[in-house]
Amino acid sequence: MRAEPTCPRCAGPVQAPGLWSSDWICGVHGAVLPRQPSKRPGPDGLAAVLRDTRVPVWTPWPLPLGWLVTGFATVGDDRSGARATAVAASGPGLVSGPADLVLIAEQPGVGLGAHYAGLDGADPGEVFDGSPPHVKLDISGPAATCGHTVPMWSVGEQADRAVYVGEAMGDWLWVALWPADAGVLMLERQNLLDLREPGMEIDLPYGAHSPRLDD
Repeated sequence: MRAEPTCPRCAGPVQAPGLWSSDWICGVHGAVLPRQPSKRPGPDGLAAVLRDTRVPVWTPWPLPLGWLVTGFATVGDDRSGARATAVAASGPGLVSGPADLVLIAEQPGVGLGAHYAGLDGADPGEVFDGSPPHVKLDISGPAATCGHTVPMWSVGEQADRAVYVGEAMGDWLWVALWPADAGVLMLERQNLLDLREPGMEIDLPYGAHSPRLDD
């Protein structure tokens, strides 16, 4: 697991703020928010994410049959708070073999979801061109207690995965799945729960740490 922050847009090294700049600097993308080393699956990892997040922390709930939560990641520092969160889950695919999923909530311009999708920019770009969505998700949480439907569009240029993006509660919502045929999970109309919800007592099942969080 990485021990140092990296760029959310390319996973490359970043220079920490110093005497001449208060920004984290990537040699390719300039000033960025730092992508922190991923957190191990478990209550402590979740608590660390929830402590300073400024965006939702999404998980499928209920999880697909046989699936486990396999880690967490954030983008941001002590000054900014977490402006992006990622939750990983793993389990049996519906088509073939094991599958992995990473759910990302992020503010515009962060770039973590675009990195997973293989996009050049930090945001999804022209995907919202009036074309009908490819799938829809149901969400619930502090700002959507009565439930809300989120249209999602297929994006990305990575042949080994399926990536979808939409907008939920004012932030980007990205879903990345491996292998590409694991995207059929999205056809089952998954429900997402925001783990920031006050008073929530969900016994999340945890598995081994997902290397997808460090891609």
